[in-house]
Parts: sequence; C-alpha cells; structure tokens
Amino acid sequence: MSDTVSPLLMLDLEGLSVSPVEKDMLAHPGAGGLILFTRNYQDRQQLAELVRQIREIRPDMLIAVDQEGGRVQRFREGFVRLPPMAALGRGYASGPEQAQQDARLVGELMASELTELDIDISFAPVLDLDYGASTVIGDRSFHGDPQAMIALAGAFIDGMNAAGMAATGKHFPGHGHVVADSHLELPVDPRPMDEIEQADLRPFAALASRLDGIMPAHVIYSAVENQTAGFSPFWLQTVLRERLGFRGVIFSDDLSMAGAHGAGGYAQRAEAALKAGCDMVLACNCQSGAQEVLGYLETAGHQGQVAVGGLRCRPRHAMDTGRRQAAEAVATRLIEENT
Repeated sequence: MSDTVSPLLMLDLEGLSVSPVEKDMLAHPGAGGLILFTRNYQDRQQLAELVRQIREIRPDMLIAVDQEGGRVQRFREGFVRLPPMAALGRGYASGPEQAQQDARLVGELMASELTELDIDISFAPVLDLDYGASTVIGDRSFHGDPQAMIALAGAFIDGMNAAGMAATGKHFPGHGHVVADSHLELPVDPRPMDEIEQADLRPFAALASRLDGIMPAHVIYSAVENQTAGFSPFWLQTVLRERLGFRGVIFSDDLSMAGAHGAGGYAQRAEAALKAGCDMVLACNCQSGAQEVLGYLETAGHQGQVAVGGLRCRPRHAMDTGRRQAAEAVATRLIEENT
C-alpha cells in the first residue's frame, strides 16, 4: 500500500455489504477513506467479509471506526465491552500508576480487536477535558485535569501503538467546555485564548508528536475568531501546525453535523475545510452529500497528497492469551465499578 494518497474524502456505507452504487463511490479517485458504523456490523465474520470487499475494490483505502469505548463503541457483539474513558480517570487520583497501566491495556485490547480484522484506525483517544458541562463529551473524556489527561491518554496511545494502531486525537482545540452538541447545533466557546491554552490545548501540545491524526472540533471560539476550528486556518495552520508542530493528518469532523452547516452545502464545507488545512474530509450519513463532495473534488482538481502511511494498521502480533485476559478483566472491572 502507498504511504500517500491523493483522494481527500472519507465516506461511509449504508449496510452490511457494499452496494453497486457504493462500489462506484469507493472506486472514485476522490475517495481515500471509509468509516464504519454500527449499521455496518452484524458479527465478526460479516465484518471480515465487508473489509475484504472494500480492499478488493480499493486496497489502499484507509478504514476507520469510532471504537472509543463506553457509549461510543460501534462494534459490540463478539467484541469485548470497553469502559468509558472516564472510568480510567476516576481511578487516577488514588492510583495513578495503576490507572495508566489499565489505560494501556484497554488501548491495546481495543486496537488489537480491530487490527486483527484489517481495520486501520479507531478515531481515538478523545483529548477533550471534562468540565462537567458537555453531555456529548462527558464520560468519553479521561479527566478534567490536563496533566491527568496527558498521562492517561498517553498510556492509552502506548497500548494502541503496541497493537499496531496509530492514534488520532480529538476534538482540537477542545470540545469539553461547551454545552451544545455539535452534531445538533453550532457550539460557541467564549473563553479567551490564554484560558484555552492553559487547559484544553495542553493535551494536544504534549501529545502532538505521538499522534498521527487529529480531528478538529465544530466549535466556534468566539474570543479568538468567528469561525469553527475545523474551517479555521488560524487553528489548523498557525496553532496546530506551526505552534504545536503537528505533522500528521488533519481530518475534518463529519461535514453532515449541524456544526458544519454554516459553511454552506457539502461542496462548500469540503472546500472550506481543505482550504483551512484539513487533509481529509468526512461526509457521513448522507450519500448525496458524499457524492457532492466527490463531484467537487473532481471539478476542483485537487492534487494534494495525504500522508496516510502512519495511519495504516501494522499488527505486530496478537495479544498473548495472558495479556488479553488481563485486559478483559480490567475492562470488566472498570465497567462494574462505574455502573
């Protein structure tokens, strides 16, 4: 597989197999990534066959899923039930070393179950701080303290890497302070830049060199500028690329989300995201929207190269039986302790 691709769209599928229309879309020169959802999963055998179909059409396709744990776990039956990341954070105060060991095991287990099926990435970890305000982030966050977040997310990344999976941090520069859900409306965070830098940006700054992907938030930071971070050259180029030195792939969050609607139609949203500094845009849950983006990419003649090599899954070896059992025990314990 090539370490770079010129296609710039990550799209999705409607069902358990690839339809004729979707086959044409996957073969389109503008498509470079595919994200899977719960509707695409029946059991492990069906998922393996689906991945085989995708690879047959496009061997270089970057295949992704949101398999964070807790309420954001797309594949459940036949997979280990993963705890929400906040369960790891709750144990950090009394036993930081144990909490980090647990985080590493859970990260390795999550990634191993996916790389075994030739799925490249889970969009994880969430690096948003938990302020107790955001319901959409909530227990998806490891912690509300930046230093605890860095320690736990860093250990989780170590586990992912041990299983041959790269990490993608989200949602830059931090979605945890706003109440509104960007899936449903456009959140506005009024805090000044120095407050964001002293808290929310710290995990991204500390872990930037260990991340191969970052996904920005559909949030406006109104004291900084009147534009969502995912459509902002300031946030993506000045802050993320120049100040933080991030060299990986910048994915837009889903362009179908309400937080992206202000940029116009799907073609306009894709154009705004790519011009701001995104390398690959996601258009999900709307096949016509994805087709509109493909049409835009074709007519606009985008020639950019996306450095996806660091995001390809590289399974080194399966988790040995003892380590997998230990990881499953940790996951079960954390769920029971936090139920």
